[in-house]
Amino acid sequence: MSGRRILLLAGAIALAGFTGAFAADDDDKRIAKALQDNSFLIEEAYNQEPGVVQHILSMRKQGRDWNLVFTQEWPLLSQEHQFSYSIPYARLRSGGQRASGIGDVFLNYRYQAWTETMTRPAFAPRFSFILPSGDETRGLGDGSSGFQINLPFSKIVSDRVSLHANAGYTRMFDIENLSTNSYFLGGSMIYAATRELNFMFEVIHDWEQSVDTGAIVRDRTLTISPGLRYAFNLDAGQLVLGAAAPIAFTSGQPTSYGAILYLSFEHSFLAKK
Repeated sequence: MSGRRILLLAGAIALAGFTGAFAADDDDKRIAKALQDNSFLIEEAYNQEPGVVQHILSMRKQGRDWNLVFTQEWPLLSQEHQFSYSIPYARLRSGGQRASGIGDVFLNYRYQAWTETMTRPAFAPRFSFILPSGDETRGLGDGSSGFQINLPFSKIVSDRVSLHANAGYTRMFDIENLSTNSYFLGGSMIYAATRELNFMFEVIHDWEQSVDTGAIVRDRTLTISPGLRYAFNLDAGQLVLGAAAPIAFTSGQPTSYGAILYLSFEHSFLAKK
C-alpha cells in the first residue's frame, strides 16, 4: 500500500474512532480539559485562543545529537486562524559529524476547522512553508525550500483520557536536483492523573526520503515516547514543564535511546482594562 493511501486510511480510522467517543459540552469540567496543547511529538488540534500567545522550547537528545526548537504560536484575530514559527538549532555529533547551528525554519498556518463537540473531535489542519535556512554542507538543513501538511485530530474520550492522531506529508522541492516525498503517522494517549499532572504515551512512524550523492534514500523510523508534563497555573499565565524518553527504531540502524525536555509558557498579550 502506498504512503498516501496509508495516510488516508489512518485519517478515516482516527476520525471514525474519535467521532464515536465520549461527548464534550460547553461546560466541560473533566480533568482532561485542564491541560491541553502541550504534547512533544504529536500535534494537538487546538489553536490558540484570541489574545493568548504560547512560547515553546523543546530540547531533544537522540543518540549523540542534540536538537533545540523554539516555537511561538499566535492567534490571528480569532481562534479559527493561527500563525506560528519554529526555529531549530542542532548540535550534531553522530556519524563523524561535528556541526552546530540553525536548521531549516518552519512558517506555519493552522486552521481550526472543527472544535470539539458532542459528535466530533477537534480538527486543525496545518500548512507549513519550509525555509532553507540551515547549512546543508554541514548537515544542518536540506538546502531546499519545501512544505509540510499535517492533519491533527484530538478528542477527550473520558474524564481523564485524551486521544490524538496525526497524518502528515512533507515535500522538498530541490535537493541536488531531486525532489523528496516523506510521510508520517502518529498518535498519542494522555492520562490526566490530576488537573496539573499528565502522563503521556506518544508513537510516530516516519517514512522519510533524503538524498545522498545524487540518489534517493528511504528510511523508516518508529519512535515510541513515554513521558509526563506538569502545569503551574500562575497569575501571569500557564507554565508547563515536561520530560520524555523517546526510543527510535530506524531501518538498518541500532535502536536509539533519547531524552526530551519541554517548557511552555502561555499568557495573554492583551492589556488588561
